[in-house]
Amino acid sequence: MDFVLSGAAACGACLFTNPLEVVKTRMQLQGELQSRGSYQVYYRNVFHAFYTIGKVDGLSGLQKGLAPGLVYQFFMNGVRLGSYAIIESSGYIHTNGRVSAVKTTLAGAVAGVVGAVMGSPVYLVKTHLQSQATSSIAVGHQYKHQGMIHALTAIYRAHGIMGLWRGSSAAVPRVSVGSAAQLSTFSSSKELVIDLQVFKKDSWLVGLSAGMISSVVVVLAMTPFDVVSTRLYNQPVDHLGKGQLYKGFTDCFSKTLSKEGLLGLYKGLGASYFRLGPHTILSLFFWDELRKLYRDFR
Repeated sequence: MDFVLSGAAACGACLFTNPLEVVKTRMQLQGELQSRGSYQVYYRNVFHAFYTIGKVDGLSGLQKGLAPGLVYQFFMNGVRLGSYAIIESSGYIHTNGRVSAVKTTLAGAVAGVVGAVMGSPVYLVKTHLQSQATSSIAVGHQYKHQGMIHALTAIYRAHGIMGLWRGSSAAVPRVSVGSAAQLSTFSSSKELVIDLQVFKKDSWLVGLSAGMISSVVVVLAMTPFDVVSTRLYNQPVDHLGKGQLYKGFTDCFSKTLSKEGLLGLYKGLGASYFRLGPHTILSLFFWDELRKLYRDFR
């Protein structure tokens, strides 16, 4: 049941944050492997990107990739948060009755890796669909998928089963780092808020406050890995399915750093916070509340 509740919580958050995911993806692909000032800027900031996409691609353009986004959130976060909930309920993350930072970080990372590997094919398709745009505002490589099923089928026919897991070398560090940061800070923040007696122990404001604290840490830790992940998933491939821009995670990280500098790894930071921040807050809040409802119902 933990897996279902966790997946449902993540899907609830995804419905609100998917437009921000589209904006984030476009901003991370803008000026790929080009030095600052040498490329045309279609998206100046988060708000300008929202306006531009809505104006050129229409309002539906802001919800591109929603179907694979929901599938990804249900399965990846269902496995990730569900695994963490089982680890948490077993008492592993506590030492002498208190939350252990080391243990929560390890538990979060392990849960994240399992979820990332399982959800990688759908995340690949989601990235392709969200980067697809009208030619006048297109950034990054443009695939011509007609939807989630069409994309999965086309990739499988062209590159086999392994083609569906292309880019997973970036997904594992991305989600493990983000998951470790998110779940360890959420558990610790929740304990801190309860200790300070700011709100009643069972108040929904406890989970909401902990989620807000956690979201800041997640965005700062995860954005460089998120940029690399987006670019690896979206790069063009040859007939053998090998990337034409990057060989893998390390190659993409080093090329981005050398061509675009440290700021290149933090491209779309504002969009990342506006997307990851609310998503982290909402998914952890929904997760916490659904688990409480389930315990009360049972």
